[in-house]
This record gives sequence, C-alpha cells and structure tokens, in this order.
Amino acid sequence: MSGLRAEVIRDQGAFDDLESHWWPLWSQSTSATPFQSPAWLLPWWRTFSPGDLSAIAVWRGKDLVGLAPLYLEPHASGWKLLPVGISLSDYLDILCTPGQEAAVSAAIAEAALSLEWSQWILPDLPVRAASLSLALPQVKESGCAHHAACPVLPPAGNETLVSLIPARRRRQLRRAQRAAQRRGRVAIARCEADPETFVDQLVRLHDARWAGRGGGVLVGSAIEFHRNALPRLAANGLARCWLIEIGEAVVGAYYGFHHRDRAYAYLGGFDPAYAEESPGAILIGKAIVEAAREGAREFDFLRGRESYKYGWGAVDRWTAQRVWTRGAPP
Repeated sequence: MSGLRAEVIRDQGAFDDLESHWWPLWSQSTSATPFQSPAWLLPWWRTFSPGDLSAIAVWRGKDLVGLAPLYLEPHASGWKLLPVGISLSDYLDILCTPGQEAAVSAAIAEAALSLEWSQWILPDLPVRAASLSLALPQVKESGCAHHAACPVLPPAGNETLVSLIPARRRRQLRRAQRAAQRRGRVAIARCEADPETFVDQLVRLHDARWAGRGGGVLVGSAIEFHRNALPRLAANGLARCWLIEIGEAVVGAYYGFHHRDRAYAYLGGFDPAYAEESPGAILIGKAIVEAAREGAREFDFLRGRESYKYGWGAVDRWTAQRVWTRGAPP
C-alpha cells in the first residue's frame, strides 16, 4: 500500500469535486459500467441522499486510483454500509486503476473497517467486479454467487449481435413493422439531444404501460434523478434514447446505454393502444442493430427475468452479492 492514501469523503461538495478525477479513473477501470460513472452516481446521491455519505477515495499523489462510493444508513440492527446507486443501478462496484487492484482494494478495505457499521452489503456485482477481490479476513462474510439474473445476448465467435436474434423473433419483428406501417407513417429518432422531452415521453409511456398493473419504476424522486442524470450521460456519449412515432403519435420509448463493446437496455415504455404493433419490440430491434453498428459485442437486458428478454436469445448472466457482518464497536 506504499504511496497510497485513502480518504473518507463525507461532504456533498467534496464528493462533487471528485468528478474531474473520477472520469479518468472510470475510463481506465476494466470492470466499469455506466452505473459507476459520475454521470450516474453524482445525481443519484444528490437526489436521494438516504444516509451519511462515506465515500472512500484512494489517491496516489494527485491521481485518483480507487473509489468506493459508499454511505452509512441507520437500521434497527445497526448501521449498514451500502453502495451509492443501490436499487436503481443494475451493476455496482468499486473502481480501481488497472495494475493496482490489490493495493487499492486493501486501502479501501482498511478505510471501510475504520467506519462504524454492523453490516457492509455489496449487491449486484458483475462477473468481473473489482469488489470480488476485497478481503476483510477478520470479519464474518456471507453472500451469494447467484444474486440477480441479467439476461444477455452474448457474443458467439465472429457472429454479430443481429445474427444471434432467433429466427422466430425476426419473423415477429417483421410482422410488427408491417402492422405499424399499415397504421401510419413510422419514424424512429434518436433523442439524447433533447433529454427533457425524452424523459417526458418516457414517463408518459412507462406510466401507460404499467397503468393498473403495478411494477412501474418511474415514480417520485426517480423521475427527478433521471432528469438530472440523462443530460450528463448524453454529454459523455453513454446514453442511447429512441422514440418511435406511428402516424402522428409517439407510441414507444427506449432508454439505454452504450459503453465500450456493450449495450445496455435500461428502461422502456409504450402505448398499450398500439400493442398489436409492438412498438417496444421494434425499438429493441432497432437498438440491437445500432449497437452492433457501433461495435457492441453484447446486448445486456439488465436485471430481471422477464420472458420477452429470452425471446431475443438472451441467456442469464448472474451477479454476486457480498455481505460482511460484525458486532457493534465497543
């Protein structure tokens, strides 16, 4: 750990000030996803702030080489140490500069042990998460290797994403496109340049999709969060937002991300009055085609085992969860 300095950041302003250092670290980190970017996590904390900020920054000189965005939340059983971004983020992890993972992980673990918590929970860790190397040998650990399924349309040799779509789904997609064309002019447009309008349409269509059924996630502060996060994601080239019009009506929205060689399908909505035209499926098909064109090798449908994901040929990839439990400090 020679040469490394760990700092616990408890102040909102100091957390915001990390951004200029955070982006280079995130860009280098091999396990990073859009959910670990400052474009996602800074708005999350500013919107929700559900406890006491306790982010651990690891420095080598003036360079940020590790970051564990954490906070402490009070519970009846004691304080829990949790990751910033929990619940709305499909993947969570710490960030480490390549080649320094062992030293950075040790520094984060030592700093975390200096905090007063009874349980440290790290859920939704992807397969190659840096957090999987954290070691707290004197603390009782539990967890699970199969925490949540994230169906993924995976690479297969030299095949493209589009060629991995099952023939049955392709036929269904062609029928949906013909049905939409019979109903009126069909237009699909990218909308990151106008995030406010896109979020308005996404909320409207998501609400329509889930009206009376429960299960909708765009409610209350979550809407405010996406209004704050989407412009940041778009400005950094991470957002992929599509709207589909049939006739004169906007009937479907797709909200996703693209980073390195992976596309992520985060959220969508459609007008149930156009269910026979399957605008949601048309948008996913468009997103897969465009993701392949941009060099994506995987299309990640993210957390949840909804049946439609497997119709596109997705297979389960599981996240892990780590939980450390210790007694209250004397």
